Amino acid sequence: MSTTQSERLRGLLEPLVAKTGLDLEEVTVTAAGSRRQLMVVVDSDDGVQLDAVAELSRDIAQVLDDTDAMGQGEYVLEVSSPGTDRPLTTPRHFRRNEGRLVKLTLNNHEELTARIMALDEAGLDLEVPGVKGRKPKPRRVEFAEIAKARVEIEFNRKNKDDDVDAADTADADTDSDESIEEA
Repeated sequence: MSTTQSERLRGLLEPLVAKTGLDLEEVTVTAAGSRRQLMVVVDSDDGVQLDAVAELSRDIAQVLDDTDAMGQGEYVLEVSSPGTDRPLTTPRHFRRNEGRLVKLTLNNHEELTARIMALDEAGLDLEVPGVKGRKPKPRRVEFAEIAKARVEIEFNRKNKDDDVDAADTADADTDSDESIEEA
């Protein structure tokens, strides 16, 4: 049985990434001109801090140089966290996005945009936004029903802790000059 270079690299890097408390999400080797590019994507339940990525990148580079896993040719190493357009493919991806709006394509080709309210080992409890002033509706979707899923970016989402109404915001704006001078 043959293993690809990406699979061999995953086997080499997974223990190193796990030591940092991160999850190895993806390892991809692609041609980039005369060089190759090694993309390593990591994530965690608490997100990924820039300092952790920088330290992990140095550690990965050292391991790759010590083992000659990338061969003799030049390569570019890129270590990053997943982007917002990453597909949600495992239960941990959905868990990390609890409370966020997601777009699902179900196996029956139905498309559904809903907020993840809770999840368990079998599936998701969702809140489907109401249409034309109607109240949101709960819906259950099993993981086995999901063909594709991605996070929907919300630019105007109100935070859970944001219970400030417009009047409070207006009052805060009138004091803004004093706050700037004090800072």
